[in-house]
Amino acid sequence: MSHDPIDLPSDPSDPSDPSDLTDVTGPARPIRRKEHQVPELPAGVTPARVRTFVRRGRLSSLTRDRVERLGPARSLPEGRFDAAAFGRTAPLVLEIGCGHGHAAIAYAAAFPEHDILAMDVHTPGLARMLADADDAGVPNLRVEIGDAVLFLEQQVSDATFEAVHLFFPDPWRKQKHTKRRFVSPGNLDLLARVLKPGGHVLVATDQDFYAEHVLAEVAAHPRFEARRVERPAWRPGDGFEAKGIAAGRNINELRLDLLP
Repeated sequence: MSHDPIDLPSDPSDPSDPSDLTDVTGPARPIRRKEHQVPELPAGVTPARVRTFVRRGRLSSLTRDRVERLGPARSLPEGRFDAAAFGRTAPLVLEIGCGHGHAAIAYAAAFPEHDILAMDVHTPGLARMLADADDAGVPNLRVEIGDAVLFLEQQVSDATFEAVHLFFPDPWRKQKHTKRRFVSPGNLDLLARVLKPGGHVLVATDQDFYAEHVLAEVAAHPRFEARRVERPAWRPGDGFEAKGIAAGRNINELRLDLLP
């Protein structure tokens, strides 16, 4: 039995939502958005897991329509992840934090002999990807919303993926937020487990300090070896990459090779 992995919470901005009991006949009041604050951890306290992302945004009617109409065909079956979700046996790639999915769709089109699973926590971005993937006609792409770390921990068996893509992750610039960066000892352990022998991780970032962070974390990890590589020709140059170049920043391309 399949299910739609994209959660559709009640949207207070959608007048068709029966849970919206707001009186819209009165005078309009300005919307005051509370600035997101990342809570500080008390000294000496290490949580079971620190999220590397922040959920934001509401769902528009367009987003809901795309998810409900296009999501089921690209969703994963319930239970543990199995490559059979793609209906064939093929090299399998995971993209973590796929955003609007431009890179995932481009990879699926460039490598039709591979299958790719794209994950993110941002529903509007995934909805846009569903529409673009439908237009592109790529049958080898599946979509999952949620925390990639929990997904890998709870639903993925050892030696599942040929490669993992991590393009322009949140760099968490402040030193006090270093613990929230995705590339960390624990997550490297996790990636080493789910990668097949000889597998690799591709990382791209327009933040030099994040690239140095990745190189330092990998240098201290026994299962990976990092090196700088050329930009993959198949990856689109829009999004964060284009913004980084326009701002005069260097694009760092890293490959983390899994060691025997």
